Amino acid sequence: MAKSLSKRYEKDFYAWAIHNAQLLRAGKLLEVDAEHVAEEIESMGKSEKRELINLLALLIAHLLKWQHQVIRRSKSWELTIKEQRFELTDLLEESPSLRHELEKQLSHAYKKALLIAEKETGLEQKHFKKQCPFTLKQMLHQKFFPET
Repeated sequence: MAKSLSKRYEKDFYAWAIHNAQLLRAGKLLEVDAEHVAEEIESMGKSEKRELINLLALLIAHLLKWQHQVIRRSKSWELTIKEQRFELTDLLEESPSLRHELEKQLSHAYKKALLIAEKETGLEQKHFKKQCPFTLKQMLHQKFFPET
């Protein structure tokens, strides 16, 4: 049985997922393709962490743009910043254990944000600080918008 489930995993992921969900709900734990189920659960966790980093990087990039391109500030930029905060807050509410990852991943997210900001502003990275100039508390605060 396990061998046929493993083949199904490789050939038709959707069918495999539905079948394993049915087995779990029915309490047929010995029939579940446990190894692949465990891999998929781990993968989902990693995906949540990647989403956190991406959302944080986008927020930082837009805050940098806001800070460094004063004359280009617009309602659209303001709303984008608010939207990124909203998405981050939603993700943290759905997965509170990711909150401790924010601090750990800030440096990585900032590096990614620098690339985005450089691309979107046309400014070279040397115009931006080497370390993130905003605290997590500032970035997540709904009324925080950096000045120059």
